[in-house]
Amino acid sequence: MDLFSRSWAELRTAVAELSDEDFAQPSGCAGWLVRDLVCHLIIDAQDVLITLVTPADAEPTRDAVTYWAVSDTPPTGDDPLDALIVRLAAAYEQPELLKFHLDDVGSAAGRAAELADPKLAVSTQDMVLTTGDYLSAYVLEWTLHHLDLIAHLPDAAGPPAEGLARTREMLEEIAGTAFPASFSDEDALLIGTGRRVPTDAERAELGDLAAKLPFVLG
Repeated sequence: MDLFSRSWAELRTAVAELSDEDFAQPSGCAGWLVRDLVCHLIIDAQDVLITLVTPADAEPTRDAVTYWAVSDTPPTGDDPLDALIVRLAAAYEQPELLKFHLDDVGSAAGRAAELADPKLAVSTQDMVLTTGDYLSAYVLEWTLHHLDLIAHLPDAAGPPAEGLARTREMLEEIAGTAFPASFSDEDALLIGTGRRVPTDAERAELGDLAAKLPFVLG
């Protein structure tokens, strides 16, 4: 729960510190500019708020790791929902409006998470999780999207080290194997999720795992 709050707060701070020009830069998400990614984060914050007030009577069917569906096909940005995000982001016209909406809805999602009972079962996308597991799953979401945010912004602050480490652990659980110890947490995540192509040396270190990459999470 604390890691959710810190990861989310630092991601929102990174957005707040962007210049207007930064919003027109490409993000690490195929087909999305930074402004599109920020619009997606607003939708994410709304999803968190909705889920936290959608209690379930059933026993949990997923946890923080099994929440994630895995595909081997990287997104192209052509999916109808992805294209909708682009249109929504363009409608804001001014980056300041995107910043304001993310701060408004994002702060509310952060407060709701801090007030939530981690043992309470909640329902989302036909799944039931404890609130604690649901918020833990979102550490991965915030961390990967923080990396996406700064993909072409070398001066922007990155995600917290604890979030990177926990997200790597989750990805390794999903993969069923560990990434080479020589890989930094950031490199393991970028390569493991297809956000960066491994070098020849990195591919050699990956061994058989290289053939299973990328793990596209959704």
